[in-house]
Amino acid sequence: MLILQPFPIVLFLAAGTGQGHQEQNVPEQDSTGAEITHEHTNRLVNETSPYLLQHAHNPVDWYPWSDEAIEAARSEDRPIFLSIGYSTCYWCHVMERECFENESIAELMNKDFVNIKVDREQRPDLDEIYMTSCQIFSQMT
Repeated sequence: MLILQPFPIVLFLAAGTGQGHQEQNVPEQDSTGAEITHEHTNRLVNETSPYLLQHAHNPVDWYPWSDEAIEAARSEDRPIFLSIGYSTCYWCHVMERECFENESIAELMNKDFVNIKVDREQRPDLDEIYMTSCQIFSQMT
């Protein structure tokens, strides 16, 4: 059971508005059988969500939402960068193109954060928790 305890989280919600893990040149085949290689592959490559799979070859070292990700943040004493989105979200694609595919930005994210990507269609419970917290915090300022 995943128990949330307070620690810093940087949150990117597009739902309404360890670099060391990355592998180089992971072979894959296209529809014709030709080999495709990717410069980067992260932990999302084993997920079933179409949204998470869209980010499996970003230079950002993404984790899916998991005990492993939370434990990495605790043990490495790094805040979490949490990105919640879905496959048909326009702003999610903009963020991927402008930020998550950018090598320089990814390098900073990988150095300073444990990066977690969540598909809001698979985890509406998490989306609701973090959307509610964003609304509360925005009313406080």
